[in-house]
Amino acid sequence: MQYKSKIDLALGMLERAVREGIPGDIVLADSFYGNAHEFRETVRLLGFDYAVGIEAPTKVVLLSESDAQPCAPVSVGELGRRLGRPAFRRIAWREGTGRTLSSRFALRRVRVANRDGIPIAHHEPLWLLIEWLDGERRPMKFALTTLPARMSQREIVRIYKERYRTEKVYEELKGELGLDHFEDRRFPGWHHHVTVALCC
Repeated sequence: MQYKSKIDLALGMLERAVREGIPGDIVLADSFYGNAHEFRETVRLLGFDYAVGIEAPTKVVLLSESDAQPCAPVSVGELGRRLGRPAFRRIAWREGTGRTLSSRFALRRVRVANRDGIPIAHHEPLWLLIEWLDGERRPMKFALTTLPARMSQREIVRIYKERYRTEKVYEELKGELGLDHFEDRRFPGWHHHVTVALCC
């Protein structure tokens, strides 16, 4: 059996989903996947939009209103600090258990400064989503998305935050329902175990 990285496995699943006509048009992922420009580019080649987390050192160029005049590359962490509090707006993305879930966000149009040998001007314009969590001294969470520029900021935030709902369910399946306790190596046993955990 040939070794495959997590990114290779994820792209393989997406390719299979496309072949089999599974519905869906937006890929959500954390920074493990979002940091890999090969992952982001392949997702686009497969016909999906994406909203993926990235780490603070990721470098981008901030675009003007016309997307034509790029500035010098800057890390998204530094860009978040430069923007300052007035650039961030509180956005609620859904009703939680007993309270509305919200945070402060800023969106800016950027191109990623990948080290891929392609001029920055040829990279796709994206939204950089910056989140400043309550109680933090500076922005700590960053994401890139290809969602359309005509979308409202609230809608972009809402779609990106859907990832956390999935992660919460996965944590509960592992922690409370034993999804991660399976040790067999055969498909029938694994299928039975996962089915029981999901039904619970």
